[in-house]
Amino acid sequence: MDSIDLRLIELLRENARSSYAELARKVGLSAPAVHERVGKLEAAGTIQGYRAEVDHEALGLGVTALIGIIEDSGADTDDVLAALRAMPEVESCYFMAGVESYQLTVRVGTIAELEQLIVRINRTPGVASTRTAIALSTKWENRPQPHLG
Repeated sequence: MDSIDLRLIELLRENARSSYAELARKVGLSAPAVHERVGKLEAAGTIQGYRAEVDHEALGLGVTALIGIIEDSGADTDDVLAALRAMPEVESCYFMAGVESYQLTVRVGTIAELEQLIVRINRTPGVASTRTAIALSTKWENRPQPHLG
């Protein structure tokens, strides 16, 4: 991966809908050359997908919470992760160092729905306990990193 690949990734993180022609102008290559490079980055798994940034409130998902999970000492990690993956409210799951085993980002429509989700998570075999923080507002998320090259 060279500096042009890094710049293409940066540009796509800023606007994944950029055309190959637009990207080509910004990196000084032809559109076919950019198409080939992006294809190689996708094939290598460096670029894993393209997503739309949405207004979660407009979708009825106005409550964002961070849930830390402490795993039971006898838990089957694969089973816990499979159960969490099956919960559509769980947007992301991080394996953590420290007291908590996992940190989840979840989105629901109401506090009542959050309560129901927390109960479901706590009833999941292998989960010893949870700790929840509710986001009051989002200042930013999914911010592209500064220039990588």
